[in-house]
Amino acid sequence: MRMSSYYVATTCILSAAFVLPNLVGRHSVLNVLPTAVSSAFGASSHKHSRLTGVLAVSADRFLSSLGVNTHVDQGYDPNSYVEPLKFTGIRQVRDGSRHIDSDVMIHQKTGAHFTISDGGELHLDNLLNDGRTLAKANALLALEGPNEVNNFPILYNGQRGGGQGKSWIPVALYQKDLYAAVKSDLVLKRYAVFSPSETGAETDNVGLQFLTIPVGAEAIFPDKARFADYVNPHNYVSGNGNQYGDNQAWNAADPTLNGRWDGLYGNNGLTWAHHYKGYSDQQLPHVARVTTETGWDTAVNAGGEHTQGTVLTNTYLAQFKRGWQYTFIYEMRDDEGGAGNQGLYHKSAPKLAATYIHNLTTILADSGQLAHPRRLTYSISNQPETVHDLLLQKSSGTFELIVWDERVKGSDNVTVALGGKHQTVKVYDVTTGTEPVQVLKNVRSVSLGLSDHAMIIEVAR
Repeated sequence: MRMSSYYVATTCILSAAFVLPNLVGRHSVLNVLPTAVSSAFGASSHKHSRLTGVLAVSADRFLSSLGVNTHVDQGYDPNSYVEPLKFTGIRQVRDGSRHIDSDVMIHQKTGAHFTISDGGELHLDNLLNDGRTLAKANALLALEGPNEVNNFPILYNGQRGGGQGKSWIPVALYQKDLYAAVKSDLVLKRYAVFSPSETGAETDNVGLQFLTIPVGAEAIFPDKARFADYVNPHNYVSGNGNQYGDNQAWNAADPTLNGRWDGLYGNNGLTWAHHYKGYSDQQLPHVARVTTETGWDTAVNAGGEHTQGTVLTNTYLAQFKRGWQYTFIYEMRDDEGGAGNQGLYHKSAPKLAATYIHNLTTILADSGQLAHPRRLTYSISNQPETVHDLLLQKSSGTFELIVWDERVKGSDNVTVALGGKHQTVKVYDVTTGTEPVQVLKNVRSVSLGLSDHAMIIEVAR
């Protein structure tokens, strides 16, 4: 975030082995999107009147986008994260680059993958060695640049950068070296590199608002300098000012909105600190991106545990629907990275957010590969601006149509037409449990009463 206050975080990344396409310059950003994210874009529309149907996205791919921050690197017991990861079903973890053997243990017990980074005095060789250890254990997702350099200055090759007004040249040097080293390494080259977070804070125009500096950008670093595979804003859903309003998660995930969220626009479109130009509004929706921190505090932000739970489940859904490849909630437990109540857990007991996420991942549970996603014809008549939808499909062929509302007060009654008669349709509510709240027979449509959270319509093929 722009101001760290109690949001004191260290960097930790979940990892899952995958081959990235070659990333190129500003004028080819459409080519950098992974297939799953492109599909999510293709399914994104506020209103639905489709004759050919909506192409589903793999449920497994959505579940693999869910991440959380832990603090093994700060000396917290790694075993204490095993059951929470199993319960929530979160597959990706972000942490610092210390205690890598503990990260491997967590992966072996939960299947989670790690994103890691370094902070303070940066030692590139150490990070690369830790990345190789995780990769060889099939426990690596990505390597991340320095965390919130505006709040946590770095030292690299004897040069200080970031903090209160210092140059970002050392940050860009490190990030450029990190990217080059990863992509030339026989073990690491197939893994992603995430950019530093809060590039909108650049004190000088080093070009970190880009993945690859385009020709004519007038940055300090040369044209075509390459930094990362994914940009990495910390677009906290709580926003600057801790307000709570309709479409809280949807707006925070907006790629071009210059609002009260520390979003993609302010970090990679027009930087918020000194207004250096980055990607255009036309390009931003297609830039490959992740969020390695977002969160909601049960004491500082509105609504207590229930609202934290609904906002954070909505955040996972909105981020994925709007093209974010991975989203990491800060944090697993209260008061670990710094003072605060942003955890999905108290010291040991799950909050409602952990339970709602558990319900979501349990209902959608799928680990198979969906080779050929199918289409489902559906429409939502008179769809309010706060109601959104995401069509997933399990490897079994079953469709999971998630419809969620982001209304702070009141409710919306909508009818989802399913394009034909279906023998069995189940309806789930992520706030009530993992069993269906309705089982309908031989129906062509489903009526939903929506308010502030997600419902899931399950349609078997």
